[in-house]
Amino acid sequence: MTQTETTEPEASSLSKAETAYRWIRRCIADQTFEPGHKLVLAQIALELDTSVVPVREAIRRLEADGLVTFERNVGARVAMVDQSSYVQSMEAVAILEAAATAQALAFLSEDDLAEADAINERMRDLLEDFDPTEFTRLNHEFHAALFRRCPNERLHNLVAVEWDRLAHLRNSTFSFVPERARGSVDEHSRIVALIRARASAEEIERVVRNHRSTTLASYQEAHARTTDTPVTTGIIDREEDKS
Repeated sequence: MTQTETTEPEASSLSKAETAYRWIRRCIADQTFEPGHKLVLAQIALELDTSVVPVREAIRRLEADGLVTFERNVGARVAMVDQSSYVQSMEAVAILEAAATAQALAFLSEDDLAEADAINERMRDLLEDFDPTEFTRLNHEFHAALFRRCPNERLHNLVAVEWDRLAHLRNSTFSFVPERARGSVDEHSRIVALIRARASAEEIERVVRNHRSTTLASYQEAHARTTDTPVTTGIIDREEDKS
């Protein structure tokens, strides 16, 4: 089950446009539809057993999400990978996911924290024989376990959209910066420990945001080394964690 499927209602309760939107978005996320893939409305409508009207509405939403582009005389295509878009999505995830986790605090149970611990241990086991794709999948599961009880549905959905965009832009950040993996696992343990210690929502939000921002900074530093371009830190300033 993908990260976007875990909180979706039954398909029978969704409108045709919403069903088309989620289906196409999932195909982009798992790279069934790769960058540049032409989205033929009639073919998608046939696949989903619907008319082209809800498919067209879904395509417009995906264009607004930045996952699809529309060109005159060409039609809709899956957006091409863009370096600046990747950085912007990582920045957005850092902000949105941190806020969603902070809002979920009052609703997290010990079972939720135990699940997050178990996922993180599976990630730690992967460090010896590193599989970046599996590590990234588990990383998403870990964070989902901590913010999925966020009561703000709109915020929850925004995180899911940015996750899908990241999956489209780069299959695994950790394949590019594998040295970041061990630090990420250690930071996960600290996040769970802080939640168990009943740290404030403000502190949890800050720590989760810095955790994501540190991964982005590692990626940018590695990218700068390979392209000989200066590092740009974007809109998020990492704070030194002195606690």
